[in-house]
Amino acid sequence: MKEEVIKVLQDIYDPEIPVNIWELGFIYKLEVSKTNDVDILMTLTAPNCPVAESLPMEVQTRVSMIPGVNKVNVEITFDPPWEMEMMSEAAKLELGLIY
Repeated sequence: MKEEVIKVLQDIYDPEIPVNIWELGFIYKLEVSKTNDVDILMTLTAPNCPVAESLPMEVQTRVSMIPGVNKVNVEITFDPPWEMEMMSEAAKLELGLIY
């Protein structure tokens, strides 16, 4: 089930950055219980991010649509603050930050 959740997260993009939220490092914690309850701890680029309300709701809605998922809890944190170093190598390559 965790792999299914990750696939969905890899299909959700921050509208300001053309990379998915998984590769951006926005997902700090992902836990799936034995009863398929999903807990996600995520961040955004900044507290005043324009998608601060809509992106977490999109995550919750999209993960809830996975067959077999029971409950979905999405929490936002800014501790630690997101930094570009949290991005995967693939995200850095996509954004031209490494060659």
